[in-house]
Amino acid sequence: MTTSSPIDFKVRVQAEDFEVSAETDILTKDRKDIGAIVTFTGLCRDEGGMLEALELEHYPGMAEAQISKFAQQAVERWPLSGLTIIHRYGKIPPGENIVLVSATSAHRRAAFEAADFLMDFLKTQAPFWKKEHLKDVSNGTWVEAKALDDADAARWTLPKSK
Repeated sequence: MTTSSPIDFKVRVQAEDFEVSAETDILTKDRKDIGAIVTFTGLCRDEGGMLEALELEHYPGMAEAQISKFAQQAVERWPLSGLTIIHRYGKIPPGENIVLVSATSAHRRAAFEAADFLMDFLKTQAPFWKKEHLKDVSNGTWVEAKALDDADAARWTLPKSK
């Protein structure tokens, strides 16, 4: 589905943490047309108590451009009224935020699907490289892509049944 009027979306790539409720307030302030907000927050997992930090590297400018490309696809595909995407980089300890996708729409389905679509593509195509720093190892280990993540993303490129 295509939106009748394009929305401005926000994409930020930053080292600093973010506050989910503050970002939600920004998206919904003085808005009476929003019937749904879907927010996904990805956190750094502890990996069984072995992880000291997850380090995310990126190419400044390239990451923002690629994420903006995904965001543009989402606003063209679903009738969204607002969209914010924040992705952190640097060393992130367990329990802290890594990524936020917040999508607003008049109806829930569009917001759910847009957020799901964006997370699938952030996991598989956003230009970030992850390194796990374990507590008992001096050097970090690069995290490999997962076939399951690719399979999740592939469903968005399949033709829709009628």
